[in-house]
Amino acid sequence: MFISNAFAQTAGAASADPTSGFLQMLPLVAVFVVMYFVMIRPQMKRQKEHKAMVEALSKGDEVITAGGMLGKVSKIGEQYLTVEIASGVEIQVQRTSVVQVLPKGTVSK
Repeated sequence: MFISNAFAQTAGAASADPTSGFLQMLPLVAVFVVMYFVMIRPQMKRQKEHKAMVEALSKGDEVITAGGMLGKVSKIGEQYLTVEIASGVEIQVQRTSVVQVLPKGTVSK
């Protein structure tokens, strides 16, 4: 009385068009392509730039670390840097924790 009859779709109608499977997947592929160009590709570019910056660090560079410390690089190791944050005060940080290299003369003592 309140429920209408449900009729099943015939199997032949779905397989009649060979491009219907591709057309159903097209929105999913389009979303992935948009995600790649909007999110993944810019992130990979930033990672490449950060890696080049970290590899180019040299003694005397003025840097900002991920924790917000400003200082001058006094020693460079394979994985760690020694950064002088004040006269006679040095800290050891990972190379990857350097966020930005500042112009010379920015850090005042």
